[in-house]
Amino acid sequence: QAHIMESGGGLVQPGGSLRLTCTASANLFSIASMGWYRQGPGKQRELVAIQSSGNFTIYSDAVKGRFTISRDNAKNTAYLQMNSLKPEDTAVYYCKADAFRTGVSGSRDYWGQGTQVTVSS
Repeated sequence: QAHIMESGGGLVQPGGSLRLTCTASANLFSIASMGWYRQGPGKQRELVAIQSSGNFTIYSDAVKGRFTISRDNAKNTAYLQMNSLKPEDTAVYYCKADAFRTGVSGSRDYWGQGTQVTVSS
């Protein structure tokens, strides 16, 4: 069972925009934070943006001013609006939720399978 599902990736030209969507399954609750990470070719996974349930937000320097994270807590959903995309933004983008799960003691991180974003002309 997939607890986290990402969508919205694709191929876009430099300067273009994409919007990623992350949906947490209904058996996840009390989600403390939802965040986006990425892993480019030959690189380690890195934080892109993360937002707490209280809307405290952190962005990496690489995306600050170009990307915007938002959440719809009622829908267990997070979004990543990516503008002014650059070739160096090419990566697999992963969503992570810090949440409780029905029937499981304690909170933990739940990761999605990732969605590919390719920025190329």
